[in-house]
Amino acid sequence: MNNAQDIIIFGGAGDLSFRKLLPALYMAHSHDKLSPATRIIGIGRQNWSAEEYRQFIDQHSPAFIEQGAMNVTDWQSFLSRLLYVRIDVTQSSDFNALKAMCPQSCLRVFYLATAPSLFTGICAHLSQAGLVDLQSRVVLEKPLGTDLASARQINTEVAKYFDEKQIYRIDHYLGKETVQNLMVLRFGNAIFEPLWRAPFIKSVQITVAETVGVGSRAGFYDGAGAMRDMVQNHLLQLLCIVAMESPISLDADDVRDEKLKVLRSLRKMRLADVKRDTVRGQYTEGASDGAPAISYIQEDNVPADSRTETFVALRAHINNARWGNVPFFLRTGKRMQKRQSEIIIEFADQAFSIFGPSAHHVPNRLIIRLQPEESIQLEMMVKQPGSGMNLSPVKLGLDLQSSSDIRRAEAYERLLMDVIKGRLTHFMRRDELEAAWTWVEPILAGWRELNDKPRGYAAGSWGPAASSALMARENLCWFEEA
Repeated sequence: MNNAQDIIIFGGAGDLSFRKLLPALYMAHSHDKLSPATRIIGIGRQNWSAEEYRQFIDQHSPAFIEQGAMNVTDWQSFLSRLLYVRIDVTQSSDFNALKAMCPQSCLRVFYLATAPSLFTGICAHLSQAGLVDLQSRVVLEKPLGTDLASARQINTEVAKYFDEKQIYRIDHYLGKETVQNLMVLRFGNAIFEPLWRAPFIKSVQITVAETVGVGSRAGFYDGAGAMRDMVQNHLLQLLCIVAMESPISLDADDVRDEKLKVLRSLRKMRLADVKRDTVRGQYTEGASDGAPAISYIQEDNVPADSRTETFVALRAHINNARWGNVPFFLRTGKRMQKRQSEIIIEFADQAFSIFGPSAHHVPNRLIIRLQPEESIQLEMMVKQPGSGMNLSPVKLGLDLQSSSDIRRAEAYERLLMDVIKGRLTHFMRRDELEAAWTWVEPILAGWRELNDKPRGYAAGSWGPAASSALMARENLCWFEEA
């Protein structure tokens, strides 16, 4: 590891920085994962000194550090790593101040926690200031662009200054322990591989549900919506890991080659498919986490006539031999009943059951839960105690929390350490990103052509009734509703 490292965060005083990035870097610091010479430089437009920036972080970040991990001595030594540079990122001359404080021989990680529209200008100004060299790395936050054309433009412009192996397109879901464990579960256990395909799997559900509303992100969110904010990246990445073939190695490009094949195999939706197989929703007034919740259009900075979706449910198909005729159901939304992210693998029913049609039979399911707690459970049928052959479902659980004494790093901490170490496996490659947009764009275009208005759903519910109907057509239901 290069001893001299500068982690330079553009948007250093933004929500992402004080809620996620700096708490993650503190955890790395407190567990001696950062070299003593590592500096963390916040970039912003506020006219602050380094001490004022430290005071801001001291006021805002501790609430987002995992319980029991805050140590006053460690926190104070972490704050001493923090520096600050005031930069208007639209002004090339402002970057000279950053250049003046950066040593010549140093691993520089540029984390762009800003609006994607600023990415290309920042990269150009960094290059003009002589801050980009062969060991520099740039981290790009999602969503990267608003459509395929804008994503390609950003990728092309950033590639003028950074090679592909220097670009880290981050999706924090790929840093979650359970998501990474899914590859081991699939490819490290012989019992699953023969069954991980049609016709043995009946359906796959992927849900990312949030109880929060848009809050302070409304200004950004109204121009994006759930499809761009969540489906195009998080949910499609989870789908790729579930559906991919075994890579020939754990090399970054070998893994990403297989994910790319999945994205390219997704059946493109025509207008009739969009109408039949997608559901858009927007939350209305209700109750969330035991408190009254306002509607989306009552949120600050949301137009009263907004048609932005805060919920999406859809059915997808993968056109290959492994997954032929297996529906993949994706669902995400804000102001949902529970904060829950999970993958449900539902295995096919037996062709014949000796227990008869009246037996209480629940399908075998593999339940991979990503949040709020991380777990993997296999739901199976067993005999109820007593006379008779009455069946009852039971879950065989893998206790990931206590199965090892090794501390489980949070997703951003793990991914930031991967950036420093030059590990690209859990970051999206350019062609991956563009393949995802290629599949999503016809859906967005279809909604526009259909003049599709989001269906209302009460805050604190599981979304519009139409999403349940989407499943019912296949004689299925969302896992929570079973």
